[in-house]
Amino acid sequence: MNLRPAITSVAALVGEVTAHFELSAGEVTALVTLPVIAFGFTAPLGPWLARRIGVAGALGWAMVALAAAIALRVLLPGQLLLGTAVVGIAIMAAGTLLPQYLKSLNAGGLWVGLSSMSFGVGAALGAGLAVPLHRATGESVPAALAIWAVPAIAAALAMGLVGARAGRERRELTAQRAGALPRLRLPAGGVHTLALVTLVFGLQALLYFAVTAWLPVFLADRGEPTAVRGWLLAWFSIAGFLPTLVTPIIARRPRVLRWFGPGLGLAVAIGLAWLFVADGGQYLFVVGLLGAVQSAAFGLAISLIVGLSANAATAGAVSAIGQGVGYILAGAGSLLVGVVHTASGEWAPSFLLMGAFAISLSVATALLVRRPPIDMVAGDSEANAEANAQADAGAAPGGRGEPAGRS
Repeated sequence: MNLRPAITSVAALVGEVTAHFELSAGEVTALVTLPVIAFGFTAPLGPWLARRIGVAGALGWAMVALAAAIALRVLLPGQLLLGTAVVGIAIMAAGTLLPQYLKSLNAGGLWVGLSSMSFGVGAALGAGLAVPLHRATGESVPAALAIWAVPAIAAALAMGLVGARAGRERRELTAQRAGALPRLRLPAGGVHTLALVTLVFGLQALLYFAVTAWLPVFLADRGEPTAVRGWLLAWFSIAGFLPTLVTPIIARRPRVLRWFGPGLGLAVAIGLAWLFVADGGQYLFVVGLLGAVQSAAFGLAISLIVGLSANAATAGAVSAIGQGVGYILAGAGSLLVGVVHTASGEWAPSFLLMGAFAISLSVATALLVRRPPIDMVAGDSEANAEANAQADAGAAPGGRGEPAGRS
């Protein structure tokens, strides 16, 4: 729940933040895209920490860093952009560890769904409470943003308790320090699976962050007041609660997944087209549609990372690569959407660009859901290597094209 409020609270108060910190247009663009850019370049940090202090410990320290960055970026003069970059690093470290943590617990579809849904809960809280907190603190922008350090501290304490009880994890860590770290390698056919995972995760993240970053600006250009923009941004996340919860369960049904997965990209494209032509009375419905399908796409991406990984070590590697490179793609794409709008002075080119990304997401998902799981731990079975080789030739084990949801 802490992996979105530090971003959406700024987006909801972008006008007030710009005025308070006297930001230029370029600095505003950097502010809303810095976290996503930081996501991409720091993805290996989470798995690296997990190998040294355990997954629970790494999650806890990521929350400590997040709390410090949230507070210090608005309390120390001139540190807004640097602090926002650190916010992105801390969020990325925790985000890449979640699939590995879920895989280590053998979490079922419901728990994967709850984990994915909590991202939306945090995003909705950050966007929905931004304006009320701004007013409650006497219109203090630093106070309204810094208050989100409190739940991050609570999360750090919670993970500290989990880490204290994780005796088995500590024993495994001792073995790792003695030189028993599993060696990872890419099996035959794994490069294609990783490329598709990266593309699917990157495209859905690109579309999500493009909407959360630029929706308030788009609505401001359409004459909507600050309170309405903040509420609609919160509604964008709230509408995705149930779809994000249900999608990982659906992902375990291969026949449904084959049409449901690609259909999400098409639905995003339809929603974007509707948003562009909508008027004030339709924003509630179109933003709700976009929130539902884009949150479902995120839940599906996380589910596929977990489902396409044969074990926890593989899940950590797939998560780091898929999310790391994927977020670089997302940051660049979200920045490109803003640059295109600024250069053209209109929204039509940006919406056409996002529509093209949505269609590409549909195609990439259609290919990915038919891939078999991979095992990156050295010494994986010959059967697994053969299965991946068959997938490269266009057929899954048995020639049936079994999708990843089967795992």
